[in-house]
Amino acid sequence: MPLAELRLTRPDLVEPFTTALSGARATVLGRLWGAFVREPLPGVTGHRRKSDTIGVELQSGVTLSAPRSCAQPFAEVPDDFAVSGPQRSISDPSELLAQLGLDTPAVRRLAAELDNSVVNLALARAANAGRAVPPNDSVDAEQAVIDGHPQHPCCRTRTGMSIADVLAYAPEHHPVVQLALLRVPADRWQGAGVWPRRLRDGDTILVPVHPWQRDHVLGHHPDLTVVEETIPARPLLSLRTLAPLGVLPGCHIKTALDVQVTNYRRTISPAEVADGPPLSDLVSAAVHKSGYGGSLHVLRELGGGAVCVDGQPSASLAAMIRESTECCLDAEEMAVPLTAVHATGATAISGDPLRWLADFAGLVLPPALTLLSMGVALEAHGQNTLVVLRNGRPVRVLYRDLDGVRVSPRRLARCGFTLPPLLGTRATDDVDALHTKLFGGLISGVFSELVAVLSRTHEVDPRALWGAVAEAGRRVYAGLPDQEDAAAFFGDTMPLKATVAMRLADNPGKAQWTSIPNPLALCR
Repeated sequence: MPLAELRLTRPDLVEPFTTALSGARATVLGRLWGAFVREPLPGVTGHRRKSDTIGVELQSGVTLSAPRSCAQPFAEVPDDFAVSGPQRSISDPSELLAQLGLDTPAVRRLAAELDNSVVNLALARAANAGRAVPPNDSVDAEQAVIDGHPQHPCCRTRTGMSIADVLAYAPEHHPVVQLALLRVPADRWQGAGVWPRRLRDGDTILVPVHPWQRDHVLGHHPDLTVVEETIPARPLLSLRTLAPLGVLPGCHIKTALDVQVTNYRRTISPAEVADGPPLSDLVSAAVHKSGYGGSLHVLRELGGGAVCVDGQPSASLAAMIRESTECCLDAEEMAVPLTAVHATGATAISGDPLRWLADFAGLVLPPALTLLSMGVALEAHGQNTLVVLRNGRPVRVLYRDLDGVRVSPRRLARCGFTLPPLLGTRATDDVDALHTKLFGGLISGVFSELVAVLSRTHEVDPRALWGAVAEAGRRVYAGLPDQEDAAAFFGDTMPLKATVAMRLADNPGKAQWTSIPNPLALCR
């Protein structure tokens, strides 16, 4: 099926796609195998570690095994990677999933997502084969992440999109996307923040709509129409957020998209729309009060809204306007998502890698850890967190997407802040939840990814790299009163999102976490 569609859409990609399939299948298999080793999956009863291999014991009595190195987060697996079973080697991700012995709707859904991820990963690699163009700007840096999520086996899942759709809209294929503009009467618009004047026509709101959404969702709303004008835009790392060309300077546009990408369908909930602007105000004020506004800037959610359908705001007909990275850059600077540093083999950075990581840690940890002590836990994973580079050196950090932030009313009140009314469930005084939110993204994600790529590409001892991170953390906590956070930062374990366990759960949209050894514990 993919080959037949590809022959019609892009016959020039058939041969490189076929060549890339085995490597894409091995990559997805390796990430699934990592989940078998790390996550609490149904059907897995234990693990057996040997010097260079690890075995996974299943409820059926079967033991599967593979090299330990291939189960590590951010591992590079060979194109011929396979998992050894009692009777034969397993090279297909869906076949490995079947070894759990489960027959549930969630398993069947995940099997389809894995197959889709393999196809789209092979397509991405085929389209970029031999492409070694250094990024010219920040959007180029976002589109350089060819393999998608660096740990999730559904790294390239785009359920609902055809091969032609992926080629036309996905950032790794470097398209210019024409956003439709939906005419919405004022009495059918539920908005928050400030909506751009450029996206108004008198009392009518003009809502940017992704062309996939226009073609697959708007047909259910014949009472709504689009105008002839479109907005050309380049897709960013998240697929449904785009940088407009020639209009709305200083803005990025986040669109609703009823497409499954990794864990979620990428619609925009009413709570996300309502809470974006007030959270922007709160977090920006906290950054300013922390004294670290020069090293961390929050890309504010300026405004958003949704079309009301039967009196209720529709998550499928919503959009948000966010401050763009370009607002925060001087000449000769580029904003790079942290996961793109890994994706490009650290080619964007310059100078001594140990010094580079120490400088970056000195930029991001003081504001992030101070904000945590004040009651703001950022979801600082490698897509939300960007480093601004000047001549390859880190000069400051940008943070975007406030939907994942968690805030503590008690801690905020202690610092003189009043929590604004929020529609979503972002407020919590649960200290473990705050630690999980920040450290699960920043330590298990960003720093683990940076250490993996720098040690691999520059042959630096990982212990030295983690030592630089630990030293930056010690300096911050020496000046903070709350040592409860410091104990977690240097604790024995760190939280890691259990992505496959999530997909196998009855409620696949609810985050699940597992614990992994904390490299910072060795630096206490």
